[in-house]
Amino acid sequence: MPDPPFQEDGFLVLEGFFSADECVAMQRRIGEIVAEMDVPLYCRTEFVTGKEELQLRAHGSSDYFLNSGDKIRFFFEKGVFDKEALHAHDSLFRCVTHSSKIQALVRSLGLQMPVVVQSMYIFKQPHFGGEVSPHQDASFLHTEPLGRVLGIWIALEDATLENSCLWFIPGSHTSGVSRRFIRDPAGSGPGTSFLGSEPVRDHSLFVPTPVQRGALILIHGEVVHMSKQNLSDRSRHVYTFHVMEASGTVWSPENWLQPTAELPFPPLYT
Repeated sequence: MPDPPFQEDGFLVLEGFFSADECVAMQRRIGEIVAEMDVPLYCRTEFVTGKEELQLRAHGSSDYFLNSGDKIRFFFEKGVFDKEALHAHDSLFRCVTHSSKIQALVRSLGLQMPVVVQSMYIFKQPHFGGEVSPHQDASFLHTEPLGRVLGIWIALEDATLENSCLWFIPGSHTSGVSRRFIRDPAGSGPGTSFLGSEPVRDHSLFVPTPVQRGALILIHGEVVHMSKQNLSDRSRHVYTFHVMEASGTVWSPENWLQPTAELPFPPLYT
């Protein structure tokens, strides 16, 4: 059964889940991948999380974004550089994602048929790493019923108040989802849009969650969380991925992220 603090708060910090050597190995590997990859300007998609909505700014077409689920692709959040689909296409990150201790952790939460739907490496560079405004992951990764998506957030460097640790509203995972980010029907719009709107959040309710390198944070799909701009002189590297309980769950066909024939959502348990 889920740990009582996770049930109550919607998030749980597990310090020391990964060793410093494991974190360094992931940082070294992402450096190699970045050095080998070239992203043409016309394919560069920028995420901008403003106070009203997350926007997609694409030089050319949002197809690069919408078709990213089964490929390693780069995204340029304002002030941040992201790398996606590592769990599927890189052996080191695949081993981390499907490691025995991750599997044991997810089993302890009672998930029977978890599948990996998404992964990202977030660089959050010093001095300009962008703010991520308050949001719920289930706005972007929607299921019927709700409560089937779990975020796994791994700090590869210390995440502090200065370099943009996560902030949560404890207990905010029990009130449903306020908005959804969906694919527009083919030919009907820019590619994606929001249904509903993000309510104004009382920032006094947010609790900072600084952690040390190697910590893992479990994130309920509906808990409200955010991170501030990184204006420090230290980066905040993170590897994060989401799993979904596939048993008895419908993945919304309106979600921006869809499984493909080349990469169906892989089972977490091996």
